[in-house]
Amino acid sequence: MLSTDLTVLYADAALLVLDKSAGLLSVPGRGADKQDCLSARAQALYPDALITHRLDQATSGLMLMARGADANRKLSAAFATRSVGKRYIAVVEGILATPDDEWGVINLPIGLDWPNRPRRIIDAQNGKPSVTRWRMLSHDKVKQTTRLELEPLTGRSHQLRVHLQALGHAIVGDTLYGRAPAASHADRMLLHAQSLELQHPVSGETLRFVSAAPF
Repeated sequence: MLSTDLTVLYADAALLVLDKSAGLLSVPGRGADKQDCLSARAQALYPDALITHRLDQATSGLMLMARGADANRKLSAAFATRSVGKRYIAVVEGILATPDDEWGVINLPIGLDWPNRPRRIIDAQNGKPSVTRWRMLSHDKVKQTTRLELEPLTGRSHQLRVHLQALGHAIVGDTLYGRAPAASHADRMLLHAQSLELQHPVSGETLRFVSAAPF
């Protein structure tokens, strides 16, 4: 039976802002055991709700859904033109040095690792342009980890995870790109979609939503 557990931070006739828990799929997967997901739970309460973007299953935080085809077109276009501001919080393995400026930039093309799908890799020849801004928030010298704020300027699958691995500082608890779970000292991947900023697709009003990281 489909769960109706859903955290709705905002709802109107054009859009929904939801807070996804780690471990919950954004959309249905293959198989009867992968039908429970954020979009299905939302559509049980809001039948006109449509996906505009996704978060990885292991990632928690803010997700936006459109209500109706017109709002979906406008919001999908806003994501495509990078008009939606997104910020994430992550804890990564190792002590990452502060960049020379407040924000560092990772500009590395990402492509699919075909033999090892769904993994992605840095692919200088065939990868798609991918840019992430990051800044250091704090260090934990006991755990040997660094807390970061991240801003993806492009929206590639696994972008933040692949870019941080490329720096040599994979996200703590990332079983696909980081160390084995037993070595990570975390019961989940420490990546959280903390904030969204966008223009309302009908009124044009600037909206900003924040969800504090649960780690």
